[in-house]
Amino acid sequence: MAFANSTIIGSLVRTLRYVLWSALILIVLLGGLLRWGPSLLVSDDPLPPQVDSAVVLQGSVLGQRARLAGAVRVLHDAGTSRILVSVPRESYWGQSVVPVAYADITKRYGSETASHVDFCETDNVDSTEEEAVALAECIQERGFNSIAVVTSDYHTRRAGIIWKRTLHRRHSSVHLWVHAVSDPDFHFSGWWRDRRSAKIWLLETTKLVWTLLE
Repeated sequence: MAFANSTIIGSLVRTLRYVLWSALILIVLLGGLLRWGPSLLVSDDPLPPQVDSAVVLQGSVLGQRARLAGAVRVLHDAGTSRILVSVPRESYWGQSVVPVAYADITKRYGSETASHVDFCETDNVDSTEEEAVALAECIQERGFNSIAVVTSDYHTRRAGIIWKRTLHRRHSSVHLWVHAVSDPDFHFSGWWRDRRSAKIWLLETTKLVWTLLE
């Protein structure tokens, strides 16, 4: 009987030890995720002294404004002489987006900056890959050999992977860098407490994993 009790107690101790170690590992992983989770999504390349164009990807209203502002900074720092902005071919109401976008850029940054902006109109792109394919044609038409893809920080790692794959499949010799800008829609600090930031992180992480498995 004593031997049986000792065996049972030993088994319980081992089980308890396993549960405690598992809980500790889980807490450490969760803490690391909360602290460094967003950083897994970011891949910001150091830009070279000069690229042919800064390419601004589509996003939310606030997101695209932040991306455009980032491209304008690259322009003003003499890192490029052109900005290529991705826009839908027409708005929800069937109107051309380019005149409205050009007027807004002129109002915000002045006519001198606006004179350096080109537009690439896309047809119903529903993913980063579709947008990359559409923009690759615009880049080729303009003869750009080096570009800085400007997008939201949380989108940079996935965008970089997709863009490099797209250019490789097209046998393009364009040199690519990905430039990250802070997005007002995503807060790195305490992201799990903000509903929108948590939603963006979960969706972007899922898309990144899917992209890596393709």
